[in-house]
Amino acid sequence: MVKVTSRRRFSSASAAAVPSSSKSPPPSFSLTPPQDTISHLCAQGRFGDAIALLSRQRRLLPAAHRPLDLPSSACRVAAAAAASGRPLGLLLSNRLLDLLAKCGVMPEARRWFESMPYRDLCSWNTLIGGYSSCGDLDEVRRLFDRMPSRDHFSWSTIISGHSRHGHPREALGLYRRMQSEGSGKDSNFGNKFTASSALAAATAIPCLRHGKEIHCHIIRMGFDSDAVVWSALSDMYAKCGSIDNARHVFDRTLDRDVVSWTAMIGRYFDGGRREEGFELFSDMLRAGVRPNEFTFAGVLDALSELAMEGPGRQLHGHMMRAGYDPLSFSASALVHMYSKCGNIDKARAVFEGMPKTDLVSWTSMVSGYAQNGHPEEAIRYFELMLQSGTRPDHIAFVGVLSACTHAGLVDKGLEIFHSIKDEHGMEHTADHYACVVDLLSRAGRFEEAEEIMDKMPMKPDKFLWASLLGGCRIHKNVRLGKQAAEALFEIEPDNAATYVTLANIYASAGLWDEVEKVRKTMDRRRVVKKPGSSWIEVKRRVHVFLVGDKSHPRTEDIHAQLEKLYKRMKEEGYVPDTEFVLHDVEDEQKEESLAYHSERLAVAFGIIATPQGTPVKVFKNLRICGDCHTAFKFFSRITQRVIIVRDSSRFHHFKEGSCSCGNYW
Repeated sequence: MVKVTSRRRFSSASAAAVPSSSKSPPPSFSLTPPQDTISHLCAQGRFGDAIALLSRQRRLLPAAHRPLDLPSSACRVAAAAAASGRPLGLLLSNRLLDLLAKCGVMPEARRWFESMPYRDLCSWNTLIGGYSSCGDLDEVRRLFDRMPSRDHFSWSTIISGHSRHGHPREALGLYRRMQSEGSGKDSNFGNKFTASSALAAATAIPCLRHGKEIHCHIIRMGFDSDAVVWSALSDMYAKCGSIDNARHVFDRTLDRDVVSWTAMIGRYFDGGRREEGFELFSDMLRAGVRPNEFTFAGVLDALSELAMEGPGRQLHGHMMRAGYDPLSFSASALVHMYSKCGNIDKARAVFEGMPKTDLVSWTSMVSGYAQNGHPEEAIRYFELMLQSGTRPDHIAFVGVLSACTHAGLVDKGLEIFHSIKDEHGMEHTADHYACVVDLLSRAGRFEEAEEIMDKMPMKPDKFLWASLLGGCRIHKNVRLGKQAAEALFEIEPDNAATYVTLANIYASAGLWDEVEKVRKTMDRRRVVKKPGSSWIEVKRRVHVFLVGDKSHPRTEDIHAQLEKLYKRMKEEGYVPDTEFVLHDVEDEQKEESLAYHSERLAVAFGIIATPQGTPVKVFKNLRICGDCHTAFKFFSRITQRVIIVRDSSRFHHFKEGSCSCGNYW
């Protein structure tokens, strides 16, 4: 606040210094080229006019349209003023110092500062602010310690500078020093800006204890009625893991605008408490607060993570009624939401209705088609994106590489992988390497996968090892599978999926003794397998099923439906694939284990609980097993229903006896 006041004081001084003669136009409206105007004013000794012109240029014009080089022009004015031998006066000297600092020419600003015969607090603050903006914290600290006196702006500048440039602990130390030096007669030392900067530092660490100490100081100093401070407090509590305290601060805020509502909703989403975020969004609408594009985008992203298309459609309708801007990034969030929910047709409709597409919307389409079993369309949209002039980023390449992976387009995938560096001048990321190893290992080309891994500039991460392990499961590669699993045991020893996949590899090779060793290792390390669960939404109610679940009110109807389907399937040639059951038991027991997997129960319920002809959409927390995949192809043909299953890696669209993944997933 002090800084803004100083700027206004400079403006008033310059207005008094500029001649008011109507015979010549003001410098900013001169027909003379700007560079010549500056030179002309300096030659006449009209340094105040020159500084006023440069200040207006800096404030009013965007950088791309400035008709002169502001830093060099400011330096020329400073040099001319120094050479003239005529003192400018303190106000004008401070104004030139401010201009030099804001233009980022700190060596010239420092020379001007040292040449000033008189300096006031504003002079020191301006120079410190310039060094702080440039990130030169050592020089900020030296100047700060030399200051003859300090005010709120001095402390705010040095505290916020350390906080912004990655030194939050030092920022908190300075805040405590400010409180110590301001005790006694100046017990009210500090203001809402220093408090907000200190809260940002506590948030960056993050440290709830420090944040609470600052909260107490804020209350003692009487800053707790300020909206900026309340927002910083709420943010601190949320990012330090205390969302309930953040909500308490939010509820006490008097002037809650769309920004504060959106921030609090986002805090719930970031903290994994999505239901409360949705409830608060509803409260916001009931309070008559109009959401902005940030609100819409945040809620849509949360709905995307949960694949909640129903509420997403409702929000889309609200956005249409509210008249959202189709050029805003909330439109891209809509595309992303529909693609993540498996409705790629609706995603395409929104995409095609956008007046101007951006990287996010293009990437959502590429990834959406890849995840929904349309690799050719994913590649086509990627190529259209390139033709549109949109530069892809690392995430866009991950999307198109995953499309090649799930379709088995090995050569195309390798071509795109090599183009990242050769054509686009980008470095490969760990995700890119994980994708290409996944691509090669799924195709059984393990030697090439190992060769790429050996040449990687970084150490393989858990995603790459998991990709290799998945390929080993498909092709029963025991040697590499064991190597990948052992690497994963080192990285994340508590992840049950690694043990289960390795056991699957051993089981498929008939190595039951090794399977038993894996089980004993899990028991010894107290690793618990994540239970498979599936869910389906019917009439706005979510129904959840576990394997062999008999708790649903319509269990008898569900089992009867499954028995009827199994009878038809066997008549049409279905043979259960018991390879997907780990247990070394009789085939009849294995078949019974497969029959009541959670996804089958959910699909059967969807068939009996929804009208004939409507799609049945089921979600599963784990990868769908191979036998269930086969069974759903039969289900779709027998019932003449489209069955959509979203497992942990992608969407499967079953229709008339076939799946969109082409049996390659």
